[in-house]
Amino acid sequence: MTKAITHRVVGKSLYESDYFLWTEDVVAKLKSRNFERVDIENLIEEIEGLGRSEKREIKSRLKTLLEHLLKRKYIDMPDCFNGWENTIEEQREEIMEELTDSPSLKRFWDELFELAWTGALRKVRKEYQPKGFQFPDTWQFNRDIDSVLNVNFWEY
Repeated sequence: MTKAITHRVVGKSLYESDYFLWTEDVVAKLKSRNFERVDIENLIEEIEGLGRSEKREIKSRLKTLLEHLLKRKYIDMPDCFNGWENTIEEQREEIMEELTDSPSLKRFWDELFELAWTGALRKVRKEYQPKGFQFPDTWQFNRDIDSVLNVNFWEY
């Protein structure tokens, strides 16, 4: 039988006062099938947060990928090509891994792409337009998952 964790700061729940201890407590209760004592409300909130976190991870990596694809395609700085291509490859691999672990995230691709595109375009314009480089207002290529994760757009 697992020992109940009773640590509590006055006026605060265990969840509010010691998150790590709260996670240990929830796991212990779940393992011992002590479901009636599980902090269900905060557990639900945390699980929902995990889903949001997964989407944020894809969006963040996609934004970085698009930034570097834009740089590689539209900025003529050959000394930077290798670094940009390495980042492109790294982000593609990480996105593929995330989508392999959670394939249901693919249904959010269009939404995440649009958000990532807006952020990527804003960032590269801020950094490179003052130097005379121009970027299109819209993504000029296929935006489906397979294309974005595999096509070297700068070769076209």
